Amino acid sequence: MGAVIKTPEQIEKMRVAGRLAAEVLEMIGPHVKPGVTTDELNTLCHNYIVDVQGCIPAPLNYGQPPFPKSVCTSINHVICHGIPDDKPLKEGDCVNIDVTVIKDGFHGDTSKMFFVGQPTIMAERLAKVTQECLYKAIELVKPGCRLGDIGSVIQKHAEGHSYSVVRDFCGHGIGEGFHEEPQIVHYGRPGTGEELKEGMCFTIEPMINAGTHKLKILPDQWTAVTKDRKLSAQWEHTLLVTSNGVEVLTLRSDEDFPRTIEH
Repeated sequence: MGAVIKTPEQIEKMRVAGRLAAEVLEMIGPHVKPGVTTDELNTLCHNYIVDVQGCIPAPLNYGQPPFPKSVCTSINHVICHGIPDDKPLKEGDCVNIDVTVIKDGFHGDTSKMFFVGQPTIMAERLAKVTQECLYKAIELVKPGCRLGDIGSVIQKHAEGHSYSVVRDFCGHGIGEGFHEEPQIVHYGRPGTGEELKEGMCFTIEPMINAGTHKLKILPDQWTAVTKDRKLSAQWEHTLLVTSNGVEVLTLRSDEDFPRTIEH
């Protein structure tokens, strides 16, 4: 099974789903502050997705065992798939909120790093470099670009700052399926891997660690944490390969980055 090339009608639905996913992250921002629990943030996101947007939160009951919440909240040394709970966030925490909505059968998937109060210099730097990894990768996307080119630019930038790239998780094709082909790994060699084609939709979602790239999965079978308990950061966008470049389907209003790039 190769990548699903989207029709113009499907692309329009992907645009809508992407915009709605971005709006959830815009909505939740002001609520991320010391004392709030990730469970409260989850409830706010769930109610917004279901009641305001008329969407379905894709993570809820997804997978085996079924994911119990509507968004993922990954704090500090949690790499991804953190399950919202009743522990209050504290000053200096950094948290990734990962949102995937389904609208008219199509998925929009995106995540953002939030700081709780004032972040440490180390956390701020890691989040910034990780976002730069994502942007550098997006800038390469166009027909003919190879998956290895994307992985390579992320790996080079992260390792150039003495960080490591998580290898156990990757970006993915997306559309009517939450996870479609191809897999987008965040490390690699230029000029290798599948060639991108117009009409492909996929996520790029680098997970970058301050220490080792090694991880362990907690007994809940979802939460992935860094093996050395050092910080991790992640940013994610859903992208469309256009005839001569890329369209960022989940771009937020707070980003100083173009929605479309033409080559």
